[in-house]
Amino acid sequence: VANGDVTAGEDPIVRAAAVDALGNMNGTVVAIEPTSGRILAMVNQKLALSSGAQPCSTIKLSVALAALSENLVTKDTAIALSRRHRLNLTEALAHSNNGYFEALGRRLGFAKVSFYAHQFGLGELAGYNIPDEQLGRYPKAEIDAKLGGVGKMCSFGEGISMTPLQLGALVSAISNDGTLYYLQHPTSPDEVANFQPRVKRHLDIGAVIPEISDGMAGAVQYGTARS
Repeated sequence: VANGDVTAGEDPIVRAAAVDALGNMNGTVVAIEPTSGRILAMVNQKLALSSGAQPCSTIKLSVALAALSENLVTKDTAIALSRRHRLNLTEALAHSNNGYFEALGRRLGFAKVSFYAHQFGLGELAGYNIPDEQLGRYPKAEIDAKLGGVGKMCSFGEGISMTPLQLGALVSAISNDGTLYYLQHPTSPDEVANFQPRVKRHLDIGAVIPEISDGMAGAVQYGTARS
């Protein structure tokens, strides 16, 4: 899957680890230095630069940040999903609970969900002068109720196409306390030596990042990504 990748400006150790991690899966790995936006390795660049795919549960990060920014919930806010079943945000992130995020989406409404998604980089190119990078898609209006409306958009990314670079840029901003960088992919040692970070914008999410970090870690420690 790495045939044709341009690797002269990548970190060879990071790339080797990424290739090993991907194995024989038909996917892509984009490893980013979160304090600069430099892409250290991009394995299967054809797929990484494509128009993306339905983000499924990765859309929950954007929705969680939106709900926290609007003071709709904290990480401990429990939402009743049935007569006997309640979850808080940490548990909902760790276990990727669709019902919880459908409820958040309906409470937020499409206008706010869309506003924050675009602030976080959806619907726009993530890279700076990266050849062949394609644009994902974010609907201009709420999807039809027959498809689940804003609830399905917020739980499963229905109607949305997110690129690997867009997701990588968002996760980098979460990890660096809120700076959304343009991603850059050096293609030569000279470009690496002269690399300069380029800030796209600063996101006002520093105060709410601790509210999602436990849930993100929980996904790997005991939730849906444990295996």
